[in-house]
Amino acid sequence: MFVGHYSAALAAKGAEPRTPLWTVVAGCQLIDIGWSVLVMAGVEKVRIDPSLPGSDLDLYYMPFTHSLPAAIIWSVAALVAARWLLKLPSRVALIIGLALPFLSQVSGINAIIYYAPRIFDMTGLGAGSSLLSTAGLGAVNFVFTLLAMNFIDRIGRRTLMLIGSFGLIITLALVSYSFYSANFRAVPIFLFVYIAFFAFSQGAVIWVFISEIFPNQVRAKGQTLGSTTHWVMAAIIAFTFPYLAEKVGGGNTFLFFCLMMFMQLLFVWKIMPETKGRSLEQIEHTLVLH
Repeated sequence: MFVGHYSAALAAKGAEPRTPLWTVVAGCQLIDIGWSVLVMAGVEKVRIDPSLPGSDLDLYYMPFTHSLPAAIIWSVAALVAARWLLKLPSRVALIIGLALPFLSQVSGINAIIYYAPRIFDMTGLGAGSSLLSTAGLGAVNFVFTLLAMNFIDRIGRRTLMLIGSFGLIITLALVSYSFYSANFRAVPIFLFVYIAFFAFSQGAVIWVFISEIFPNQVRAKGQTLGSTTHWVMAAIIAFTFPYLAEKVGGGNTFLFFCLMMFMQLLFVWKIMPETKGRSLEQIEHTLVLH
């Protein structure tokens, strides 16, 4: 990430961005050139105790006191860089990188996780059962995230997103109907299935995908914008969910989430490219021609 920052700075000054990846692509045999870029980016080089195994190797690390201010500065700078990123030939990558985190949050995932006890209480479950069901949601989320990690490079990111979108549409529609009909008996089951579909698709794909689609020279800024969109939307959904549930009702709230997932399905089907088994350069080329 820090190499990407330094590369962008060099590019802005008109210099050649000699990242470690660039030295490999260019066929450069002087590995120290790559390491020197890391050092210039703020990574410090230290020699370990000569008495220890592997003492002939140099270790590189980013001190916490350096990385924390740098992360804050680059997060702010990335927002300013959005205007510049939109001028790139690969502006499609930026649009996708912002749309995917946005759609991930309007699925209602964090509202359901944060307010699970309240949602289960709305369905008539007792306090004890509500807390137990909330713990069950976390367990399902964990298991299906691990499962997705084993499939994401086998069947592809886009395929996982398509599977997840269909599953989320169905489960959210069933939850919405349950609130409309005041029949809450199956709502806990629907929410468990909902969490499983989310963890198997968006929960695993989003972070992998936004790390792949941006060109090397702006990857750090692009990822920062995607992450910022994700957490800003998470905050908005978390703060507005109780108000919406109270004012418009649980049925309408979950129906809104369902409609957003239908929009996501169209987005994945029509726009989202597949990145499985492709190099960063091939992905960049595809998005430029998108």
